[in-house]
Amino acid sequence: MMFRGKEIALSLLAVGTAAVAGYVLQSERSQTGAARSKADLGARIVGPSEVPDDATIVDASSRQLDEIPGARRALQRAVRNDAADEWEHVTLEQDGAWSVVDRIRGSLPYYDGNGHEYNGVYVHYDDRILVLDAIGWARLQEPLQ
Repeated sequence: MMFRGKEIALSLLAVGTAAVAGYVLQSERSQTGAARSKADLGARIVGPSEVPDDATIVDASSRQLDEIPGARRALQRAVRNDAADEWEHVTLEQDGAWSVVDRIRGSLPYYDGNGHEYNGVYVHYDDRILVLDAIGWARLQEPLQ
């Protein structure tokens, strides 16, 4: 009878140890193995003739711009580098970064161009007009280290 109790105790100890080890491994895998996302938020300067007649222009002081991660940095970078020929961008690498696309389209007056016009949010910044948009985004399959 005494051996039976020891066998049960050893079995329970082995099962408990395996369960704890499995939990630890699973929790480490979910923390390091979770897919991350990446988004490029870009801005460029446009001339007054490039602003579509029906586009709404947002002032750079708008609080809604503060709600979009990297928006102010992209705008400032475009102005600082006089980016009229190329997009100046800020890369966001964090969980849910791709949702910046939804935020730009949902919280600001987003303009969908029709061919020769720029898609994005037109922003009045000092004495210039800029276009702000998510210029590239993708879900990464590998975790970022």
